[in-house]
Amino acid sequence: MEGHTLSRLGTTLRRREWLARLLCLTCAVGVAPTSSGTQSEDAPTTKPNAAVDATEDRIKLSLRFQPDTLDDSRKPPTDPLGFAGPSSVRPRAEPTEGFLPIEDRWRVGFPRYDRLGRRQPLDRVTMGAISGNYQYVEGRWYDPYNQNVLKGDYPIFGQNTFMNLTLISDTTYEYRRVPTASGESTARADRRGFFGHPQQNVLTQNFILQFELLHGSTAFKPFDWKVRITPVLNVNYLGTEEFGAVNIDVRKGRFRRSKDFALQEFFFEKKLADVSPHYDFVSLRIGRQPFVSDFRGFIFNDVNQGVRLFGSSESNRRQWNLVYFYQAEKDSNSELNTFDARHQHVVVANYYIQDSLDFEFLPPTWRKGFTTQFSFHYNYDDQGAEKLHFDKNGFLVRPDPIGSFTPHDVKVAYIGWAGDGHIGRLNLTHAAYWALGRDDFNALAGQRVTINAQMAAVEASIDVDWLRLRASFLWASGDRKPQDRKARGFDAIFDNPNFAGGPFGFWNRQAIRLLGVNLVNRNSLLPDLTASKTEGQANFVNPGLFLVNFGLDAELTPKLKAIFNASYLWFAHTEPLELFLQQPGISREIGADLSVGLVYRPYLNNNVIFNAGVAVFLPGEGFEQIYESDKMLYAAFTSFTLRF
Repeated sequence: MEGHTLSRLGTTLRRREWLARLLCLTCAVGVAPTSSGTQSEDAPTTKPNAAVDATEDRIKLSLRFQPDTLDDSRKPPTDPLGFAGPSSVRPRAEPTEGFLPIEDRWRVGFPRYDRLGRRQPLDRVTMGAISGNYQYVEGRWYDPYNQNVLKGDYPIFGQNTFMNLTLISDTTYEYRRVPTASGESTARADRRGFFGHPQQNVLTQNFILQFELLHGSTAFKPFDWKVRITPVLNVNYLGTEEFGAVNIDVRKGRFRRSKDFALQEFFFEKKLADVSPHYDFVSLRIGRQPFVSDFRGFIFNDVNQGVRLFGSSESNRRQWNLVYFYQAEKDSNSELNTFDARHQHVVVANYYIQDSLDFEFLPPTWRKGFTTQFSFHYNYDDQGAEKLHFDKNGFLVRPDPIGSFTPHDVKVAYIGWAGDGHIGRLNLTHAAYWALGRDDFNALAGQRVTINAQMAAVEASIDVDWLRLRASFLWASGDRKPQDRKARGFDAIFDNPNFAGGPFGFWNRQAIRLLGVNLVNRNSLLPDLTASKTEGQANFVNPGLFLVNFGLDAELTPKLKAIFNASYLWFAHTEPLELFLQQPGISREIGADLSVGLVYRPYLNNNVIFNAGVAVFLPGEGFEQIYESDKMLYAAFTSFTLRF
């Protein structure tokens, strides 16, 4: 019995030696043994030579894909997965027996193997057929979902220089009913009053090409340098029922078609220094660049030309920005950047503190996850020496065509405190700003004024499974005495707030015109009585705002999200409106804003996004008195974004 056992052990050892040699041969031809058939160390062993049998299974599966047993369409690949493109790295060593040097570490080939033994032809390996059989996917240049050299997955030069090419088609159609000025000549002979038929159709198409070249091991540390260029082609259409909304010259009709080409972004970014072993850094960015100065875009949210110095510390727990913008003029219809100087200087400095509630006296669940921000903004709108500025459609936008309009300078500083994150189960966002400065000549006040205005906003929400319940409040101070030397109405530099319904709400989405100016500008919440947010100047003699919002976000499916909002709005003070309209006794009630929006992402990413929304505005007493109408206003829009 003992001799028989020794003989069997010797046979087993010889089998293992033979299998080891065969494994080496298999690896030499570039085919990796499959993991199917392997056994966990914790799994029970049913027979003494189970490991040998498992190895035999791997060899049999590997032999199934040997080059001499396959046709050309099923041979192991020599190229990496995805669309890698040609390599710029050339090997410095010659191949030797059993070794092929590959210095480009990004473009190492992977063998194809049939995990389940179905022996399907490789030309059937598609996105829908690989899950059960073939583990890896060959990419195509037009495939942004799998690895692609055009999307920065493989270096384009050397081993550390990557290119990211993004193509975007963004289409938006909107049908709306908003107060529309009738102008000097109404479209219908029987129409009287300042406002005509309110229906409007808007179609906007943007074609965006974004080219980005960057250098560095960006998977785990900040890149060394980056260049981004973003040209944009815009085509837009506006159709109205009145002449006065399209062009100052009524002979140009009720429709407007225009196109614009802009170099929207163009900047160079360079990392100046590493400031800690935890990849904290200091970087500099110069050129046309996007920047949002706080969590929700209450004060400044724009793409413009400037210089940004920024960095981090304490393992990225602290971030800071120091930014200077010399604003470029915007196109009137596309709102894209032009190459004309705006003569407006903007300085922003902010500092972020992550886990800012990490104090021992607080419960452990409160200490992590909330970020605090302190900020300083300065806006010097230098227009005193400029002539009157008319937009592309012939309307005066700078200075505002109200009161004793005269070219003037605005100098104002904002001191801000904001926060965003969660405290236990409670999601919380807040912001508070204090604006101080002067306006050389405010058109509504008719004199030089000193600015002293405030704003506060807060949003709280709780997640209940697939639902998020939200409540929001915003206050912007108004001017109770518009003809004195103090301006108390709050206004921003270039806001675009994602708050209280954001782009789905009527009040935030629509520009509501009022006798040459806007009661509220598009993509803004502040009733500042300015002619244009993109080309006009901030006005701190305004009625101010109170806003209360309740909302519900519902993740109906992983692909479909519904957003419901209900807001009630009223003016802080109506005296500026009474002075402007020469109409006493205007009520503070603005009205109710009800909206629902849908966001659909069919591929669970941002490559294809479909948005749709409907908003209804129910005028309050003050709004009815201003526009002499109690009819309901509404807007419906759809947008479709394709991204490569």
